[in-house]
Amino acid sequence: MKIAVAGDHGGFRLKNEVIRLLRESGIEFEDFGTFSEEPADYPDFALAVAEAVGGGKFERGILCCGTGIGVAVAANKVPGIRAAQCHDTFSARASREHNNANILTMGQRVIGPGLAGDIVKTWLQAEFQGGRHARRVKKISSIEQKYSRC
Repeated sequence: MKIAVAGDHGGFRLKNEVIRLLRESGIEFEDFGTFSEEPADYPDFALAVAEAVGGGKFERGILCCGTGIGVAVAANKVPGIRAAQCHDTFSARASREHNNANILTMGQRVIGPGLAGDIVKTWLQAEFQGGRHARRVKKISSIEQKYSRC
C-alpha cells in the first residue's frame, strides 16, 4: 500500500506523527508538504493528495489541518475522492468499511497524536465490505458524474 500524506501549517505536527507511524509500520508513503509551520493554504495540499489518489498513483491519502474539515471539503471536490474526516476509531473503520473512503482527514487542534495513531492504524487495516455499501458508493459516484457534466 502506498499512501500520499500532506497537511497545512495547522496540521504540520500531526502530519509528522502520521509519517512517523507509517515509517515505523513499513508502509510506503510520500510527503506532499507542508514542510514547516509557516502559514500555508490547505486547499493546495488537499488538491495534491486528492489528485495523486484519484489519479491512481497512490491507493490512499491522509490529510491534516487544524480541524480536518478544510482539507476534507477541498479533497472531496476531486472526482473519485471520498475523503472522510475522522476523530475516533469507529468512524475511521466505518469510513472504509461502508463508504470506501480513500482519504482520511484529521485535525491537529482536535485530537492528540496517540488517538491519531489509533485512527490511522484502524483506517489502514479496515477494508471495504461491498454488498449493500457498494450500491451506495456507486450512487455517490453517480451524483459526482451528474454534476461534473454541468
